[in-house]
Amino acid sequence: MDGLDAVLWDMDGTLVDSEKLWDIALYETAEWLGGKLSEEQRMTLVGSNMDDTSAYLLEVAGLPVTPEAIASTGEEIRRRTAGLFDDELPWRPGAREALTAVREAGLRSALITSTERDLTELALNTIGREFFDVTVCGDEVEGFNKPHPRPYLKGAELLGVSPERCVAVEDSPPGTASAVAAGCTVLVIPNDVPVEAGERRVFRDSLVGIDVPALAALLG
Repeated sequence: MDGLDAVLWDMDGTLVDSEKLWDIALYETAEWLGGKLSEEQRMTLVGSNMDDTSAYLLEVAGLPVTPEAIASTGEEIRRRTAGLFDDELPWRPGAREALTAVREAGLRSALITSTERDLTELALNTIGREFFDVTVCGDEVEGFNKPHPRPYLKGAELLGVSPERCVAVEDSPPGTASAVAAGCTVLVIPNDVPVEAGERRVFRDSLVGIDVPALAALLG
């Protein structure tokens, strides 16, 4: 496979169009806190982990950002999102076919998401656990969430491969930064927010037509 050992997949906004469901939960939680989240403010949260998102919503609502408030806000976000994730999630164009192509070729895969384990398990009911050898969730990286390299480093460690021999598939600035910092080459499929060009970043409009030879070619 020309030096490609594994593919590391982001979830929200990359494989499934779940960011639209997060929109609903975050706008509703901001109102629950007594604030109002603007569209511009919402876009800054794409790819963020739960604690950072909760703290930001508290700031928007003008409330004290305490550990207790962050915890209770996070629980409210989880409650609202769980009901949405329990239904079938909409696939991003070409994503299911790309996952299938990688699996059928016998190439190893990991799911690397900032979403916490409980919600990820609900999402996997739609996506399919059979596509991934390992999954790394936002509450399993010792607090070092994207854009820190830890999520992608952990995924590579669990697979027993070098990050430099992996292609990561991402849609957000934090996720792309995380994968690049870990040493991966990144296939960027922008969704809700633009991602800046940079080292080891290859851009496509969608995952349509992406297969193992196309992914291997990214490593040059």
